[in-house]
Amino acid sequence: MYLPEIFQQFTRDHKEIAHALERVGDLCSNAGPIEGKHRHLIQLGIAIGAESKGAVRSHVRRALQAGASPQEVAQVVLLSVSLVGFPGMIAAYGWVREVLEAGDASD
Repeated sequence: MYLPEIFQQFTRDHKEIAHALERVGDLCSNAGPIEGKHRHLIQLGIAIGAESKGAVRSHVRRALQAGASPQEVAQVVLLSVSLVGFPGMIAAYGWVREVLEAGDASD
């Protein structure tokens, strides 16, 4: 899976912290009944709200790998407009299109 160079560098420089953060993520992922694609679609919505390009792109890839369709991903983006406004939604729309147009969930 694609990981940005800055994330890889952080992981090399701060292995224990990176491992602890990964563990926290795993614990949260397994803390309830929400599975795979739905978890990543929810995280995509949160990433859109946070205006985090990297997280948006990551959760698009992860949602697709977990079985989400491009249409489901697009709906999450559209749903964000009433909460983040048009500028935030359109930015996310562009980030999502970059991943979808690459045609490779491992981008």
